[in-house]
Amino acid sequence: MTPSEATPSERMLLIGMYDSPFVRRVAIALDLLGLPFAHRDWSVGKDFDRIRAYSPLGRVPVLAPADGEPLAESMMILEHLDDLVGPERALMPPPGAPRRAALRILAFATGAIEKGIQINSEWIFRPPDKRHPPYVERCRVQMRGALSELEKICAAAGEREWLVGDRMSLVDISLACFVTYIREGVREPFEAFPALAARVDRCEALPVFRRYHAPFEPPKADGGAA
Repeated sequence: MTPSEATPSERMLLIGMYDSPFVRRVAIALDLLGLPFAHRDWSVGKDFDRIRAYSPLGRVPVLAPADGEPLAESMMILEHLDDLVGPERALMPPPGAPRRAALRILAFATGAIEKGIQINSEWIFRPPDKRHPPYVERCRVQMRGALSELEKICAAAGEREWLVGDRMSLVDISLACFVTYIREGVREPFEAFPALAARVDRCEALPVFRRYHAPFEPPKADGGAA
């Protein structure tokens, strides 16, 4: 299927596997916003060429609307979704102090997941004699530094239901998706981050999070699963 072949019932087409935290957060956002979409569970390994028909980067997620060019990169997709639903329903707070608070949390969460993915890439794609333990350790220090800041934020929030504002936002969605990947994919222990772990567990218990959870499958260096 190419972008032009999407049927009217497939108003949006989300491409990518749900074991990707970036694909997963887009799926959860679409669901929460009540935006219907079709899903293609395509791997960046074995389905690389099919993905590149929508995005030359060959990366996921990709969101292909019925009318218009496909969008790549999850944050750009999420900004587009907020534009579609308008400021009253948007998942990011409006400009001002709440938005700055949201951006600060998202920066730490994004930094943590990026370092987690770099750790995995070193072990998955490099042969043992080519791995560089000091680089992996540096990434781990950076990841844990970001997780420590998120732990402080979650501890300060206490029993408040959501981290920013009075309803679920992109902050809560991203935090849960990213931390779950780090726990399951990187297998980072979370004894040092009890408040963070507890908040993520509360999100992961919600039906909308369970609907789009897939066990992490390590990509194969030969281009198999991804």
